[in-house]
Amino acid sequence: MEEFIAQGNDEHPGVIPHRTTPGWIEVIAGSMFSGKSEELIRRLRRAKIARQRVQVFKPLIDTRYSHDHIVSHSEMRHESGVVERASEILKQVRADTDVVGIDEGQFFDNDLVAVANELAQRGVRVIVAGLDQDYTGKPFEPMPQLLAVAEYITKTHAICVRCGQPANYSQRTVEVEGQVVVGASDAYEARCRRCFVPHADEPTRYDEE
Repeated sequence: MEEFIAQGNDEHPGVIPHRTTPGWIEVIAGSMFSGKSEELIRRLRRAKIARQRVQVFKPLIDTRYSHDHIVSHSEMRHESGVVERASEILKQVRADTDVVGIDEGQFFDNDLVAVANELAQRGVRVIVAGLDQDYTGKPFEPMPQLLAVAEYITKTHAICVRCGQPANYSQRTVEVEGQVVVGASDAYEARCRRCFVPHADEPTRYDEE
């Protein structure tokens, strides 16, 4: 296995040295309500059981459920740091950290790709979860670029609320402009290809029996 060797660290004492084994990037991508954060938390917990040192980060914009935890829609949670820009992650990762988890990757700037690559080069296992498509069905940067450079990719699916088929789209159900609108079931539904429309749509209504 190829070894990564630190170069010039004596001149830059703040740089985390490379390890003797390479790291890698894992991406968990899918629509809303597909279990992305839940899968991320599951992997982080397994790493901690194996006594690996774990750090977790999420974007400042995401305060839906907690300020200092990543929280899945099923209410699984894991403590996390909060950063505004991807570059801040590099500054906060400790030298002895084995695994870095990043939730809601689509809310970060495009520097997230360089950050993930840098950490992997240092020998860190990087796990990023996020939406791969926005509410119009278009690629949601920087997730597509991460999918291109990741060693491992997991595609998660929800269940379409209209027909029960596997859902790969996040349907916005409120009239709000802009690609980034943080919300949950109050603003989005999981839809399949047939039921998805690339604009705001009426929420699915259920008839009580």
